[in-house]
Amino acid sequence: MREMEQRLGVLGGMGPQATQVFYQRILDRTEASRDQEHLWTLILSDAAMPDRTEAILSGRVEAVRDRLVADARLLERAGCTLLAVPCNTSHYFAGEIEAAVSIPLLHMPRLAVGRAEALGRKRTAILATEGTVRAGVYQREFDALGLGSWTPDGETQALVTSIIYDEIKRGEQGSWEKFAAIDRACRAAGCDGAILGCTELSVYRAYHGLPEFYIDAMDLLAEAAILACGKRLREV
Repeated sequence: MREMEQRLGVLGGMGPQATQVFYQRILDRTEASRDQEHLWTLILSDAAMPDRTEAILSGRVEAVRDRLVADARLLERAGCTLLAVPCNTSHYFAGEIEAAVSIPLLHMPRLAVGRAEALGRKRTAILATEGTVRAGVYQREFDALGLGSWTPDGETQALVTSIIYDEIKRGEQGSWEKFAAIDRACRAAGCDGAILGCTELSVYRAYHGLPEFYIDAMDLLAEAAILACGKRLREV
């Protein structure tokens, strides 16, 4: 192993299928013609991690925070030189994770909002877990850049939550009818784009495909990991 080779640690399992899809996207987007040209990657799939939304909404965040920090430290001790966490809600704890280790964390929500800015989006819908929305994980990033954002009304958020928890996390592909209603609500609210701010929604996109109106935060995390590890992106 080369002395300066970057080594990616993936703190995953939230959920396990999202982690699998994330790694597949890294493989698909890396310009490589043989095994040795792919990323050195260590994946920790901590499927026993308590639910992040439940922790945030209840205020009982200690168990999740402490486990995320312990997992990040484990990956650092194993030789990883940077971290990716393919779970948007976990970025509520990004500051604590960053303070606990000496290696950088690729910040998925920040990457997604940065893409919205680069695309010139003026009002972007935030499609995410209730925990991510209620905690303001994405709103803070939009506010920092002076950009407009929109969070779903109660009925629309319930549809988002149902796709995430009742369908994707249970191994289903997700309801097109529910997502179509979400899409109509975003456009009716005057949004010129939306962020898939939950990795289960990224899994939904892998099954169904979605138009360029949608920014996939998981895709951007995969791209950032590839580039941070000194590899080139494969064009798609």
